[in-house]
Amino acid sequence: MTTQGTPGPGSYQQPPGQTPPGAPVAPTKDETNWAVFCHLAAFAFFVVPPFGHVLGPLVIWLVKKDQLPFVDLHGKEAVNFQISMTIYAIVSVFLVIVLIGIPLLAAIFVADFVLAVIAAMAASRGEKYKYPFTIAFIK
Repeated sequence: MTTQGTPGPGSYQQPPGQTPPGAPVAPTKDETNWAVFCHLAAFAFFVVPPFGHVLGPLVIWLVKKDQLPFVDLHGKEAVNFQISMTIYAIVSVFLVIVLIGIPLLAAIFVADFVLAVIAAMAASRGEKYKYPFTIAFIK
């Protein structure tokens, strides 16, 4: 755990006065807000099934990636993760035939929800976040 005002592990920002030339600077509040929206846009699945969880982060990333570097970083992660989860869910649907797909689908749904919230919290703190089990489609 870190104290207030000091960056935690995986932090995006550098301590004041120690930022080398060309190093990333702390994201602005606008950048962190849009990065949070990128991760939380995955909940668009409930509004636009079956691909809202991919379209939500994709739209935000495409609109903001050139303007806000922090959003570009988090948007790519969010889109890659949601595409990966879609692939895992499709495979699990086929595995329903042998009954292992039902618990896998439940685990995928819970993991998607929980990891999107964790990523949004990391983005709100100005930290990088790397989703586990993600295939890097967009680099």
